[in-house]
Amino acid sequence: MKQVKKLSEEFRVSARNHRRAAIETIKELQKNKEITEDEVKKKQDQIQKLTTECIGKIDGVLKSKEEEIMEV
Repeated sequence: MKQVKKLSEEFRVSARNHRRAAIETIKELQKNKEITEDEVKKKQDQIQKLTTECIGKIDGVLKSKEEEIMEV
């Protein structure tokens, strides 16, 4: 059970790291005047939505695995 929780937390951290990297890339594009401030905000919202969705799926799998382990 501990391993499953540890692994799920590693996946959550990985998703957050990807979010951070994507936002940094977007800010760099804005700094280079390749995209507008409105586009930055829109992209950040999309990235956050995807991250939240991904973490939700991770939590769902964790709950499923916990139930599976508890049956045994």
